Amino acid sequence: MNPSHDLPAQDLPADGEPVNVSRRHFLLTSAGTAAGSLVLGFALPAGNARAQGSAAPAAAGTRVPAFLEIRPDNSIHLQSPFVEGGQGIFTAMAQIVGEELDADPAGFVVHNAPANDQYKVMDIGIRITGGSMSVRTSYPTMRRVGALARHLLMQAAATQWKVPLESLSTEPGRVVHAASGRSLSYGELAPKALDLPNPPLDTIKLKQDSQFRWIGKPLARLDVLDKSTGRALYGIDTQVENMLQAAVQHAPRLGLEVGGIRNEAEVRKMNGVHSVHRLPGAVAVVAERWWNAKRAVEALQVDWSDPGPAPDRRYVPADFSTEQFATQLASSTAAVDETESEGDVNKAIAGAKTVVQASYRSQYLNHAQLEPPSATARFNPDGTLEMWIPNQAPEMFQGAIAKQTGLPPEKIQIHSPLLGGFFGRHFLYESAMVFPQAIQLSKAVGRPVKVIWSREEEFARDTMRPMAVVQFRAGLDEKGFPIAIEAISATEGPTESIANKRNKIDPTALEGLAGKSYQFAHKRIGQRFVKNPPVLGYWRSVGNSMNDFFYEAFLDEIADKGGQDPYEMRLRLLQGNERLTTLLRAAVDLSGGWKRGPFTAPDGTRRARGVAMAKAFGTETAAIAEVSIENGQVRVHDIWEAIDPGRIVNPAIVEAQVNSAVSLGLSQVLLEEVVYKEGARVARNYDLYPILPPQRMARVHVKVIESGAKMGGIGEPPLPAVPPAVANAVAHLTGQRIRSMPLSHYTFKA
Repeated sequence: MNPSHDLPAQDLPADGEPVNVSRRHFLLTSAGTAAGSLVLGFALPAGNARAQGSAAPAAAGTRVPAFLEIRPDNSIHLQSPFVEGGQGIFTAMAQIVGEELDADPAGFVVHNAPANDQYKVMDIGIRITGGSMSVRTSYPTMRRVGALARHLLMQAAATQWKVPLESLSTEPGRVVHAASGRSLSYGELAPKALDLPNPPLDTIKLKQDSQFRWIGKPLARLDVLDKSTGRALYGIDTQVENMLQAAVQHAPRLGLEVGGIRNEAEVRKMNGVHSVHRLPGAVAVVAERWWNAKRAVEALQVDWSDPGPAPDRRYVPADFSTEQFATQLASSTAAVDETESEGDVNKAIAGAKTVVQASYRSQYLNHAQLEPPSATARFNPDGTLEMWIPNQAPEMFQGAIAKQTGLPPEKIQIHSPLLGGFFGRHFLYESAMVFPQAIQLSKAVGRPVKVIWSREEEFARDTMRPMAVVQFRAGLDEKGFPIAIEAISATEGPTESIANKRNKIDPTALEGLAGKSYQFAHKRIGQRFVKNPPVLGYWRSVGNSMNDFFYEAFLDEIADKGGQDPYEMRLRLLQGNERLTTLLRAAVDLSGGWKRGPFTAPDGTRRARGVAMAKAFGTETAAIAEVSIENGQVRVHDIWEAIDPGRIVNPAIVEAQVNSAVSLGLSQVLLEEVVYKEGARVARNYDLYPILPPQRMARVHVKVIESGAKMGGIGEPPLPAVPPAVANAVAHLTGQRIRSMPLSHYTFKA
């Protein structure tokens, strides 16, 4: 599933230097590669590149190649720089490479690439699967991989047939010489292309969009069959020879340590138990079977010690509660760090005909992905360490493991399995990682060890989407139109929480408040930094997931206060912005026309609609929600969403991602919330942390607009507009202003 293509240390590129590796040497040092395969790699460093003596100009913003393998049996294997977790990236990568290679993407076999700097193909010089960046930051580079492969295969055919390269063409999977009627499959040509030099990269021409055969088409997902038939393997499915399994019990509060274990001797005698271990902030049981380990670790009677807070220790005090923390956020008088300031907000509001003020609040959220975290560690006789870890950044994990173990990175092999959902969960979070436990336990017992966290342990240690309280002010003119807006958020961003320090404003704390496209002559956006005791993490659409709710709901509040229609007011605030005006009108047209309500639906229910817009990760969205009230709770019937990511690769994947984002957006606005009492989380499983059930899912209608703007993301951008669209619809239907999530805290009357 994940053959290693790591290069020897002497072949690893230094910063700004080209890779100069003969193809035959690379072939012979690439584990899992069939003899006679065409394995392509090219460097795109910051300076001039050389490949086997042939000069090749660098491509701006790229650093290293992706690798493509064409086997003699004509099968095509692609090492994806990005990890598949249900978002469809394997299919998208196959479409992009296959388009330029002229090979049907449906026949590709795609793997998660191993940790190696050569897979940092993003135009920002790193490698992560997140931020909705995979396709948009690697699109030209991955297209060039396919184009380079096609060129080399044609060159091999030209040499064999002794004809000019220009006389050749390709059809899917074959090189064709039309004049003589001859053709050869890519698999037949692969051995002959093996040692051909890379041409200068500026001679590799990419297709015009009008020539696309597969890009832009709704191709079927490559991973669906294996997932539907149970053949797909995830981290928790990892099996290695002589492996033991482990379960853990964490301290009830973050920051506590193991004091003593009262019944350790008795637990050691339980069925299947191999050993009992003390870990930082946890205890573990290693056994032959995970179920035995789980039963035993839950039976351990642990006395936890409280070392108290310290600057270098993650610590949640015993009296911490979300209720108390919300009050602390709302009453914060910390200095305001401004990220946007235009005009004179104070003067404009002081002179306004009407002033609107409101306080909005968000909740902590778990990632709550279906697959619980796991990690498998194996120390090999040659001094290497192999890890099977669900992750979104293989090289970052490799670096963290090198720091923990003292091993050089080249002696650490990272296997990246398919992810059973992630939503930002599988980045490096100091207090929420399984792999340090697996490494410690494997070293202690001298055998490979797989650690799986139970759902209860995951819910106790998962990093969370931040809480925030935003204080809004707005000034309206004599006609009720807004002229000034101020939003000051008391919060901590996930990036500064992960780093456990603050040097400057964390953009993830304010995105969705800052960067809005509405035209206000006077605006001020800022943050009051308030440190969170729990550790925060990146959650799908990050700051936009809560900040667009705040902003767009307050915008409706402004409209109501000024006697404005919220849709018409947004159009006026977007005057001169053709892209966003077109997008907003597209969402309205998709819904059959603007119909705010309240109105009576054909089934007799009283309904209303709300509208909201968002920009996240380079993509613009507009959403309309239609709601009713059933038994005091919100029922969302339909979501109409228009999305403009500039351009797309696979419309079927885009539509699926919009549906996915809508479901998570509905789940957070209607139901989800992490609650702390006495320093611990109340919910330890889905029984007390409900997520959106199928019967509460809305019908989703999607309009994709390809405006031709710079390519944006897909996975996260459709989410942020959904919660405020729902809240605005509910507020209009019930007359009850919505200023916090989840809506399950409210009891409504239609």
